[in-house]
Amino acid sequence: MGRRATKLKDLLGMVKDKASQGKAALLHPSGPGGGSPLSFHLPLLRATTHDPLAPPKPKHLDLLLSAGHSSRATASLLVLALMDRLQSTRDASVAAKCLIAVHQIVHRGSFILQDQLSVYPATGGRNYLNLSMFRDETTPLTWELSSWVRWYARYLENLLSTSRVLGYFLCSVSSALEKERAEENVSTFPNSDLLKELDSLVGLIEETCKIPDSLCRDNELIRAVTGFVSEDYLSAMEAILIRVREFGHRLSCLSFGDSVELVCALRRLGRFEEKVSALFSHKMVAFEGFWISVAEMRARLESSRREVGPVSPASEKKRVGASESARFGGRVPMSSSHDSLKFSSGRLVGLTRYHLPFQESVELFA
Repeated sequence: MGRRATKLKDLLGMVKDKASQGKAALLHPSGPGGGSPLSFHLPLLRATTHDPLAPPKPKHLDLLLSAGHSSRATASLLVLALMDRLQSTRDASVAAKCLIAVHQIVHRGSFILQDQLSVYPATGGRNYLNLSMFRDETTPLTWELSSWVRWYARYLENLLSTSRVLGYFLCSVSSALEKERAEENVSTFPNSDLLKELDSLVGLIEETCKIPDSLCRDNELIRAVTGFVSEDYLSAMEAILIRVREFGHRLSCLSFGDSVELVCALRRLGRFEEKVSALFSHKMVAFEGFWISVAEMRARLESSRREVGPVSPASEKKRVGASESARFGGRVPMSSSHDSLKFSSGRLVGLTRYHLPFQESVELFA
């Protein structure tokens, strides 16, 4: 009975795909004498078919992304059409492929296309894929795929949120210049911004570790998803390592409160070492020394705090937080002559001092 239901669903899916693609070809023709060559409607349907086994073909994704090289209006319409298909479908295969298309916009989309994604929906300026209740109970396979859809949506929301905090898309080809300058740029950030970025990156790793453990891992569609996520993992590890090293330069000048927050973030990150090492064992060669660096930094922090002890909260001032833009690159630099200190590394860094009562936080270093 289950096999019959699966075959019937596959047949109905093929019929739906043919019908919708034929309608799109008539309403939105492309090519010579047939309207805009950058029409995205047909590529969108071809990239998000009902086939539960095959991922979108690269050529269809490329045609879809090419809409981002047109006008801002076209890019906006593409994002709206993609999100509408994602929110309206009840088919797990279609939903998963829509999420792959969103992920590809983050990875390979043009600046205009990424910008439109970053402010979706237009009224809110935030990405809420809102698939936590998604269920496709048609067949056992689609039931399994549904759990992947729910997790993948949460993961992408986390990725977009982290990219907002960093000011650039974490794993985007178009953000290569920002990533190259990251090590130089972080030396100018106040501690509060660095801690916020580190916390967001660790949150992304945490969501990565919640990847479903199901038989669908043998599915080619799911293998494509895990492949894209593994690329993000490498980018996140690199970004974390840059910030850990920067805190190493500032170690002697960190306030007690900042030290507490940093130790908490590193301890939280350490809890995921075993899980991510198992998930991405094929990628670990690139970051063999990553976990060693994290452990060494945490040990240095705990040791220095035991020796120095707390600093009086009354002697410190809190910086007024700057508002953030909903768009990427909305970081507002805050600095003044009295909150800048020179470190032994020769870097001039604006520090923001935050402190917690010693009694409430000393156990973190026990």
